[in-house]
Amino acid sequence: MSIPEHLLPHVIAVVWFVACWVGYTHYAIWRGRDTACLASVLHLYRKDWMQRLMLRDNRIADANVIGNLERNASFFASSTLIILAGVLTALGASDRAVTLLAELPFAQPVSRELSEVKLLALAVVFVYAFFTFSWCMRQYNFAAVLVASAPMVGERNVSDQERKSFAERSARVISMAANQFNFGLRAYYFGMATLSWFINPWFFMVVTAGVVLILYHREFHSSVLDVMVFTPTLPSEAPKE
Repeated sequence: MSIPEHLLPHVIAVVWFVACWVGYTHYAIWRGRDTACLASVLHLYRKDWMQRLMLRDNRIADANVIGNLERNASFFASSTLIILAGVLTALGASDRAVTLLAELPFAQPVSRELSEVKLLALAVVFVYAFFTFSWCMRQYNFAAVLVASAPMVGERNVSDQERKSFAERSARVISMAANQFNFGLRAYYFGMATLSWFINPWFFMVVTAGVVLILYHREFHSSVLDVMVFTPTLPSEAPKE
């Protein structure tokens, strides 16, 4: 089955988009196993957090931190539903959307059917984001239960090995929730890139590549990563934004 010539650039752009998203996700996981990145370094901090949690009786602050993290995921999940409502509204008025998009600079005229496909693709991205954020919320709920069930300082029937194992499991659950939150944020980044598809497919490919570069720089070479990995700078050496 041959692809019509006028649709070929769009097919190539979609394949490039999926390859960049999936490829970068697998690359980041693989690279993070033996290279310092935001995910791996923060996991070490979470292990320290859980180990110190079991050295104090008052754990209200720890529960508040878990609650704040869960509320962040809840905010994005709610925002995603609003975005989906907007996309579906635009899908119901695709004729007007096509007219408006045709007036954009460098915009490539497309048919109503192709515009609807683009809107559906955008909706799929944010549906994925919603399920990711909602799963993140559930995992933070699990983490809250673990924090509440952490052994107390004075419990004599709990060995040091059991405390260490509990801290590692709790830190892993929190890191899994944080990873889901990160996946949801990536969906937002690539969702923004999908908007450029409404201009033309080649611009869409360029913006997608730009999103990958931004994600790579922030996760593996950002200034905040340098601060968390290395010794803090002197007061006169203000960190970069």
